[in-house]
Amino acid sequence: MKRSWGSVGLMALVLCLSVSWMTGCAKKATLQEGAVVTQEQKAVAQAPAEATAADTQAARERALRDQALSDQAAREAAEKAARDAAAKAAKDAADQAKREAAAKAAAILKELQIADINFDYNKYNLKPLAQSTLKSGASAYLKYRDYKLVVEGHCDERGTAEYNLALGEKRATEAAKYLADLGIEKERIKTISYGKEMPLDNANNEAAWAKNRRAHFVIFPPVK
Repeated sequence: MKRSWGSVGLMALVLCLSVSWMTGCAKKATLQEGAVVTQEQKAVAQAPAEATAADTQAARERALRDQALSDQAAREAAEKAARDAAAKAAKDAADQAKREAAAKAAAILKELQIADINFDYNKYNLKPLAQSTLKSGASAYLKYRDYKLVVEGHCDERGTAEYNLALGEKRATEAAKYLADLGIEKERIKTISYGKEMPLDNANNEAAWAKNRRAHFVIFPPVK
């Protein structure tokens, strides 16, 4: 009877050890399975996070590129606007300078203009009024010494063409000499005679003839 109880005890001990071992293995397998599941869950959870971070970085890089392009375009537009403004300012300044130069030249020409002087019939001597006119006109030529002038001699229609050409030359020469005596260099004064070929008034009367017996003054600006 004691042997039977001993056998029973031994079997119970073996059975307990077997159950304990099997339980431990089951727990270990369960823990391992849980660990695998947890790693898979972490991997699954980490994948979207990494994708989101990558997308965010890509979006940030795109935004930086877009901003850089926008800044570059703004700089180029500002530089072009500055160049256009500078070119316009330069053109406006050049146009203004041209207008001022033209206005100044016109004012000088007006100042240099000498009114026609008239002569008596068949005469070439300067009358007092003619002398006064030449004195008034000479001052501008003393001021603007780069300008020259041509003195034209004219006659009325009476007399031959040859006679009037000679008379016209005498009238032009007399006026030129008077201007030279006032201080204008001789080399700046030229003379020419048109005789009766270029009348101011084509009428056939004394009033017209008096107008046509004249010296006319043509201004020559300096050559640039």
